[in-house]
Amino acid sequence: MQIIAHRGASGDYPENTLLAIEQAIVQGADAIEIDVFAVQGELIVIHDHHLARTTNGTGSIYQYSLVELMQLDAGRGQRIPMLWQVLELINGKCWLNIELKGDDTVAPLLALLDKAEQQLGFDLQTLVISSFNHHLLAAIKQARSQLKLGALTASLPLDYAAFASQLQAYSVNCDVSFVNKAFVDDAKARGLKVFVYTVDQPDDIQRLKAYRVDGIFSNFPARSRTLANKKPAD
Repeated sequence: MQIIAHRGASGDYPENTLLAIEQAIVQGADAIEIDVFAVQGELIVIHDHHLARTTNGTGSIYQYSLVELMQLDAGRGQRIPMLWQVLELINGKCWLNIELKGDDTVAPLLALLDKAEQQLGFDLQTLVISSFNHHLLAAIKQARSQLKLGALTASLPLDYAAFASQLQAYSVNCDVSFVNKAFVDDAKARGLKVFVYTVDQPDDIQRLKAYRVDGIFSNFPARSRTLANKKPAD
Protein backbone atom coordinates (compact mmCIF):
# COMPACT_ATOMS: atom_id res chain seq x y z
CA MET A 1 0.00 0.00 0.00
CA GLN A 2 1.56 3.27 -1.12
CA ILE A 3 1.83 6.28 1.17
CA ILE A 4 0.92 9.57 -0.51
CA ALA A 5 1.88 12.67 1.46
CA HIS A 6 -1.27 14.80 1.67
CA ARG A 7 -0.24 18.38 0.82
CA GLY A 8 3.26 17.23 1.68
CA ALA A 9 4.07 16.15 5.24
CA SER A 10 1.35 18.55 6.32
CA GLY A 11 0.84 17.13 9.80
CA ASP A 12 4.22 18.53 10.86
CA TYR A 13 4.98 21.27 8.32
CA PRO A 14 2.98 24.05 6.62
CA GLU A 15 0.77 22.38 4.04
CA ASN A 16 1.43 22.70 0.30
CA THR A 17 4.81 24.38 0.88
CA LEU A 18 8.17 23.37 -0.50
CA LEU A 19 9.25 22.56 3.07
CA ALA A 20 6.37 20.13 3.55
CA ILE A 21 7.12 18.52 0.18
CA GLU A 22 10.85 18.24 0.90
CA GLN A 23 10.16 16.64 4.28
CA ALA A 24 7.70 14.15 2.74
CA ILE A 25 10.44 13.07 0.35
CA VAL A 26 12.87 12.73 3.27
CA GLN A 27 10.27 10.61 5.07
CA GLY A 28 10.14 8.24 2.11
CA ALA A 29 6.66 9.01 0.80
CA ASP A 30 5.84 7.18 -2.43
CA ALA A 31 4.07 10.25 -3.76
CA ILE A 32 3.10 13.83 -2.93
CA GLU A 33 -0.39 15.31 -3.32
CA ILE A 34 -0.79 19.06 -3.86
CA ASP A 35 -3.59 21.46 -4.84
CA VAL A 36 -3.45 24.18 -7.48
CA PHE A 37 -5.35 27.29 -8.47
CA ALA A 38 -4.64 29.61 -11.40
CA VAL A 39 -3.88 33.29 -10.83
CA GLN A 40 -3.02 35.51 -13.80
CA GLY A 41 -2.58 32.38 -15.90
CA GLU A 42 -0.02 30.85 -13.51
CA LEU A 43 -0.58 27.84 -11.26
CA ILE A 44 0.01 28.32 -7.54
CA VAL A 45 0.01 25.59 -4.91
CA ILE A 46 -2.63 26.22 -2.24
CA HIS A 47 -5.72 24.35 -1.06
CA ASP A 48 -8.19 27.17 -0.33
CA HIS A 49 -8.93 30.17 -2.49
CA HIS A 50 -9.33 32.12 0.74
CA LEU A 51 -5.99 32.87 2.34
CA ALA A 52 -6.60 33.16 6.08
CA ARG A 53 -6.32 29.49 7.06
CA THR A 54 -2.89 28.80 5.57
CA THR A 55 -1.21 32.22 5.18
CA ASN A 56 -0.97 35.61 6.85
CA GLY A 57 -3.14 37.03 4.08
CA THR A 58 -6.87 37.76 4.13
CA GLY A 59 -9.55 37.57 1.49
CA SER A 60 -9.35 35.59 -1.74
CA ILE A 61 -6.35 34.77 -3.91
CA TYR A 62 -8.24 36.44 -6.75
CA GLN A 63 -7.99 39.81 -4.95
CA TYR A 64 -4.19 39.72 -5.21
CA SER A 65 -1.65 39.91 -7.98
CA LEU A 66 0.75 37.02 -8.38
CA VAL A 67 3.59 39.18 -7.03
CA GLU A 68 1.54 40.07 -3.94
CA LEU A 69 0.67 36.42 -3.28
CA MET A 70 4.34 35.44 -3.46
CA GLN A 71 5.08 37.87 -0.59
CA LEU A 72 2.69 36.20 1.88
CA ASP A 73 3.90 33.92 4.68
CA ALA A 74 2.50 30.41 4.30
CA GLY A 75 3.98 29.28 7.64
CA ARG A 76 7.54 29.12 9.03
CA GLY A 77 8.58 31.76 6.53
CA GLN A 78 7.51 29.65 3.59
CA ARG A 79 5.94 31.20 0.49
CA ILE A 80 3.06 29.94 -1.61
CA PRO A 81 4.89 27.84 -4.22
CA MET A 82 4.43 27.94 -7.94
CA LEU A 83 3.64 24.56 -9.47
CA TRP A 84 6.81 24.93 -11.56
CA GLN A 85 8.89 25.00 -8.36
CA VAL A 86 7.25 21.79 -7.19
CA LEU A 87 7.93 20.06 -10.49
CA GLU A 88 11.58 21.10 -10.26
CA LEU A 89 11.83 19.85 -6.68
CA ILE A 90 10.10 16.50 -7.17
CA ASN A 91 11.44 15.61 -10.61
CA GLY A 92 12.38 11.93 -10.49
CA LYS A 93 12.13 11.59 -6.69
CA CYS A 94 8.56 10.26 -6.42
CA TRP A 95 5.27 10.53 -8.23
CA LEU A 96 2.97 13.53 -7.92
CA ASN A 97 -0.79 13.95 -7.63
CA ILE A 98 -1.89 17.42 -8.76
CA GLU A 99 -5.44 18.26 -7.69
CA LEU A 100 -7.08 20.96 -9.81
CA LYS A 101 -9.12 23.39 -7.72
CA GLY A 102 -10.06 26.18 -10.11
CA ASP A 103 -12.11 26.14 -13.31
CA ASP A 104 -9.34 27.90 -15.25
CA THR A 105 -6.55 25.44 -14.47
CA VAL A 106 -6.54 23.11 -17.48
CA ALA A 107 -4.88 25.32 -20.12
CA PRO A 108 -2.05 26.57 -17.87
CA LEU A 109 -1.47 23.05 -16.58
CA LEU A 110 -1.09 21.57 -20.04
CA ALA A 111 1.26 24.38 -21.08
CA LEU A 112 3.36 23.93 -17.94
CA LEU A 113 3.59 20.16 -18.39
CA ASP A 114 4.81 20.64 -21.97
CA LYS A 115 7.47 23.00 -20.62
CA ALA A 116 8.44 20.57 -17.83
CA GLU A 117 8.77 17.72 -20.29
CA GLN A 118 10.99 19.78 -22.59
CA GLN A 119 13.12 21.68 -20.05
CA LEU A 120 13.29 19.29 -17.09
CA GLY A 121 12.89 15.97 -18.87
CA PHE A 122 9.93 15.45 -16.55
CA ASP A 123 8.28 12.05 -16.98
CA LEU A 124 4.57 12.77 -17.30
CA GLN A 125 3.79 9.17 -16.41
CA THR A 126 4.85 10.03 -12.85
CA LEU A 127 1.84 12.37 -12.60
CA VAL A 128 -1.78 11.83 -11.66
CA ILE A 129 -4.13 14.77 -12.31
CA SER A 130 -7.18 14.71 -10.03
CA SER A 131 -10.22 16.87 -9.40
CA PHE A 132 -13.70 16.84 -7.97
CA ASN A 133 -14.61 18.77 -11.13
CA HIS A 134 -14.96 15.89 -13.56
CA HIS A 135 -15.50 18.28 -16.47
CA LEU A 136 -11.89 19.38 -16.06
CA LEU A 137 -10.72 15.77 -16.12
CA ALA A 138 -12.71 15.09 -19.28
CA ALA A 139 -11.11 18.13 -20.93
CA ILE A 140 -7.63 16.91 -19.99
CA LYS A 141 -8.33 13.42 -21.31
CA GLN A 142 -9.50 14.89 -24.61
CA ALA A 143 -6.44 17.15 -24.91
CA ARG A 144 -3.75 14.75 -23.59
CA SER A 145 -5.08 11.22 -23.53
CA GLN A 146 -1.79 9.86 -22.16
CA LEU A 147 -2.07 11.75 -18.87
CA LYS A 148 -3.26 9.75 -15.87
CA LEU A 149 -6.45 10.97 -14.23
CA GLY A 150 -7.58 10.55 -10.64
CA ALA A 151 -11.36 10.84 -10.35
CA LEU A 152 -12.22 12.27 -6.94
CA THR A 153 -15.38 11.52 -5.00
CA ALA A 154 -16.59 12.31 -1.50
CA SER A 155 -19.57 9.97 -1.82
CA LEU A 156 -20.50 6.34 -2.38
CA PRO A 157 -22.26 6.38 -5.77
CA LEU A 158 -25.01 3.89 -6.58
CA ASP A 159 -22.93 2.56 -9.46
CA TYR A 160 -19.72 2.64 -7.40
CA ALA A 161 -16.69 3.48 -9.60
CA ALA A 162 -18.53 3.65 -12.94
CA PHE A 163 -17.98 7.43 -13.09
CA ALA A 164 -14.20 6.91 -13.05
CA SER A 165 -14.41 4.35 -15.86
CA GLN A 166 -16.47 6.80 -17.89
CA LEU A 167 -13.69 9.36 -17.49
CA GLN A 168 -11.08 6.76 -18.55
CA ALA A 169 -9.35 7.48 -15.25
CA TYR A 170 -6.25 5.78 -13.92
CA SER A 171 -7.44 5.89 -10.31
CA VAL A 172 -10.44 6.66 -8.19
CA ASN A 173 -9.58 8.82 -5.18
CA CYS A 174 -12.19 8.40 -2.49
CA ASP A 175 -13.08 9.59 1.01
CA VAL A 176 -12.13 7.36 3.95
CA SER A 177 -15.54 8.12 5.50
CA PHE A 178 -17.44 6.49 2.64
CA VAL A 179 -15.23 3.86 1.03
CA ASN A 180 -16.16 0.24 1.64
CA LYS A 181 -15.01 -3.12 0.35
CA ALA A 182 -17.74 -3.27 -2.30
CA PHE A 183 -16.53 0.04 -3.77
CA VAL A 184 -12.90 -1.09 -3.78
CA ASP A 185 -13.79 -4.42 -5.38
CA ASP A 186 -15.85 -2.69 -8.06
CA ALA A 187 -13.06 -0.23 -8.85
CA LYS A 188 -10.45 -2.97 -9.09
CA ALA A 189 -12.71 -5.02 -11.35
CA ARG A 190 -12.74 -1.99 -13.66
CA GLY A 191 -8.93 -1.88 -13.68
CA LEU A 192 -8.74 1.26 -11.53
CA LYS A 193 -6.25 2.06 -8.79
CA VAL A 194 -7.88 2.97 -5.47
CA PHE A 195 -6.40 5.79 -3.40
CA VAL A 196 -8.14 6.91 -0.19
CA TYR A 197 -7.98 10.27 1.61
CA THR A 198 -7.24 11.44 4.32
CA VAL A 199 -6.00 8.50 6.38
CA ASP A 200 -4.02 8.96 9.61
CA GLN A 201 -5.80 6.72 12.14
CA PRO A 202 -4.42 3.20 12.84
CA ASP A 203 -7.82 1.49 12.56
CA ASP A 204 -8.52 3.10 9.18
CA ILE A 205 -5.07 2.14 7.91
CA GLN A 206 -5.58 -1.51 8.85
CA ARG A 207 -9.12 -1.55 7.40
CA LEU A 208 -7.95 -0.15 4.07
CA LYS A 209 -4.99 -2.50 4.03
CA ALA A 210 -7.47 -5.38 4.39
CA TYR A 211 -9.48 -3.96 1.47
CA ARG A 212 -6.23 -4.00 -0.56
CA VAL A 213 -6.42 -0.38 -1.59
CA ASP A 214 -3.45 0.81 -3.63
CA GLY A 215 -2.58 3.82 -1.53
CA ILE A 216 -3.61 6.26 1.17
CA PHE A 217 -3.21 10.02 1.43
CA SER A 218 -1.70 10.83 4.83
CA ASN A 219 -0.73 14.00 6.68
CA PHE A 220 1.96 11.99 8.51
CA PRO A 221 3.65 9.84 5.84
CA ALA A 222 6.43 8.37 8.01
CA ARG A 223 4.05 7.43 10.83
CA SER A 224 1.48 6.01 8.42
CA ARG A 225 4.18 3.91 6.75
CA THR A 226 5.04 2.38 10.14
CA LEU A 227 1.36 1.73 10.91
CA ALA A 228 0.76 0.20 7.49
CA ASN A 229 3.68 -2.18 7.96
CA LYS A 230 2.30 -3.46 11.27
CA LYS A 231 0.35 -6.68 11.38
CA PRO A 232 -3.19 -6.35 12.79
CA ALA A 233 -2.21 -8.24 15.95
CA ASP A 234 0.82 -6.02 16.67
